Amino acid sequence: MTPSIELQFNHYYTQHCKHLKLQGLQPKTIDAYSRAIRRIGEHFQGHLDNLSQEQLVDYFYDLLNRLSWSAVKLDLYGLKFFYTHVLHKSWVDVPMVKPPRCTRIPDM
Repeated sequence: MTPSIELQFNHYYTQHCKHLKLQGLQPKTIDAYSRAIRRIGEHFQGHLDNLSQEQLVDYFYDLLNRLSWSAVKLDLYGLKFFYTHVLHKSWVDVPMVKPPRCTRIPDM
């Protein structure tokens, strides 16, 4: 990241953390959403304000190969919160299909 982009990212990240607290979210949710922004910021080298749907689809596709569904879902929700509350932009929906639920057989 160049110094100017890093400065902008740090400003966005600070604003994101403030908005998370102001919305009254639980500490674990704040941690997860903050981690999501750091992870996405690292992937896109700080350029978070103009991501296309194609870039987001590719990112979340790669993320699904590395992390669990719940972790990917938290990153998606964290980015959506960032776009709506910090950038004040409309959210571009990322078409993701939830994997089927596994049914557990009860222990006898």
